[in-house]
Amino acid sequence: MNDRLDQVRSALEKAGCDAFFSVSPPANQYLSGLLTSFGEISSAIIIMGDRAHFLCDFRYTEQARKEVMGYEISEIKGDILVRSGERLESLGLKKVAFDPSGLTVDEKARLESAYTGELAGEKTWVSGLRVIKSDEELELLRAASNLAEGVLADLTPTLREGLPERELAAQFEFEFKKRGATGSSFDTIALFGPKSSLPHGIPDGTPLKRGDVVLLDFGCRSAGYCSDLTRTYVFGTIPGAWFEEIYALTYEAQHRALEAVQPGKTGREVDAVARNIISEGGYGEYFGHGLGHGVGVEIHEAPRLNTESDTVLEAGMVLTVEPGIYLPGKGGVRIEDLVVVREDGCEILTKTPKQLKVLGE
Repeated sequence: MNDRLDQVRSALEKAGCDAFFSVSPPANQYLSGLLTSFGEISSAIIIMGDRAHFLCDFRYTEQARKEVMGYEISEIKGDILVRSGERLESLGLKKVAFDPSGLTVDEKARLESAYTGELAGEKTWVSGLRVIKSDEELELLRAASNLAEGVLADLTPTLREGLPERELAAQFEFEFKKRGATGSSFDTIALFGPKSSLPHGIPDGTPLKRGDVVLLDFGCRSAGYCSDLTRTYVFGTIPGAWFEEIYALTYEAQHRALEAVQPGKTGREVDAVARNIISEGGYGEYFGHGLGHGVGVEIHEAPRLNTESDTVLEAGMVLTVEPGIYLPGKGGVRIEDLVVVREDGCEILTKTPKQLKVLGE
């Protein structure tokens, strides 16, 4: 983690700031290596030119003293934002950089109740570092993707008529943990039949029937890094020519978009490749979300592939490519891979076949 501290310190010097402060769980994991839940603030980090402080309460002190290197570890009690403000004040720091997206208005007010210096918003200091993955990070992402794909390969042959959506989703999440992941990287999506037209539908008691579309969007979090994958199948029999048409169009759009992923292209240019194919096929109004997003310690991070993204792709970025077509009342298709931008194009981390497959035959 020392190289990451050095990069933050270099940014401090250029910006004329005395320190960088963060309570953002993803940023703090990236900068310290400590794995915690992202559901709550569990630590505070203060990085200065020659020292770094890691503040946490009793719940994490033992873990931090074993796992966090390059920081002075302090156990604190009470409100972590107030205690952090008091520490910033006691250190005599006049200007402190922070990521404004990592603090709510209330949290910032609690920090400022104890710190009288200047807080300077620097949104991209850590998120910018996270965009380009190291070789070590790529191996962790590859391992998370492989684990999730192994679960998919084992569960799809077990599908049966009457299986509820929520039970299948639960099976994925159970298997993730059983096989070594800390859990799912987002709530697993398992949708059957017409419900597959809901891009982020919530699994419920809907039972699997012959002729149903089966849309599965899932990923796990392993060693602090996420995976993300979507495959769309049918159960028992293909529901009709309409489905074959939108599946073939989505497959073609994804294939061409993957070919377009290369250094120098902008997010909107890659998005347009898939979007134009789907629009020319007559289904443009049924592809309403962006083509993809970055993946790392968070399931959604920079860069973005959408109609507004001016981000220029660079080697080492990791992102999803996931076009879809969703027909209300009938069903939908999404095909998603996790890829690494390389100097000569992209490496597809996900290996599960994408040709239309009938399950339960």
